[in-house]
Amino acid sequence: MRLILDTEARTLKLEEAGQTRLLDLYCKEAFEAITRQWVRVGWDQKYPYTFSWMGRPVIQLPEDMIRIQEVIFQVKPDLIIETGVAHGGSLVFYSSLCRAMDHGRVIGIDIEIRPHNRAAIEAHPMNDRITLIEGSSTDPDIVARVKALVKPDEKVLVVLDSNHTYTHVTSELEAYAPLVTAGSYIVATDGIMWDLADVPRGVPTWATDNPTFAARDFLVKHPEFVLEQPAWPFNESSLDQNITHWPGAWLKRT
Repeated sequence: MRLILDTEARTLKLEEAGQTRLLDLYCKEAFEAITRQWVRVGWDQKYPYTFSWMGRPVIQLPEDMIRIQEVIFQVKPDLIIETGVAHGGSLVFYSSLCRAMDHGRVIGIDIEIRPHNRAAIEAHPMNDRITLIEGSSTDPDIVARVKALVKPDEKVLVVLDSNHTYTHVTSELEAYAPLVTAGSYIVATDGIMWDLADVPRGVPTWATDNPTFAARDFLVKHPEFVLEQPAWPFNESSLDQNITHWPGAWLKRT
């Protein structure tokens, strides 16, 4: 794809697959084309590595954080399960939402929780709603431990944010999807990898080895789930697509 942006003429020339289109710079389609490149360049520049939540690094695109906040407020899960802990910023974010709603708790799973990160999470004011589990998220013993912590009739939302290979995400989907309650979601994050295979920090195999493809193939075998971007509860624009690192991520249990 080639984009030629002319601010004086207020146009965006889009050249792709041998075809050329001239768009009004201020139209929806131009916004979506520019945004796609902004996301790609921002990822390569490690833009998500510049944010924190209540003092803990949170390696997420802020747009994704706002969107999942909307979902958590709507669903009001009793339990949020996240695979992948890193610095703990996402766990603190989810716990703070639970605190604000006075409802819910969080389980974080990681194959390695580094001592300094564990200490910081356990000392954090939002830790009272967080349970940490160290081990592979796909280890049957770890999955069994998580299942044992789910209380009867609880609403469960799952966020997959650990190893993002097709194989691992597929295994996580199979392991944790049964815990997701009707009307809630399992979210296979960072599927943007499919669109980053050609950027400087990207890896060519990501074109097919990514969470989006894992989620797509999971749906074929699991008709109890549908791919559904959650509706925006407020929208006074003509836009309807998330600016996201999580394309094709939102699997809703029907």
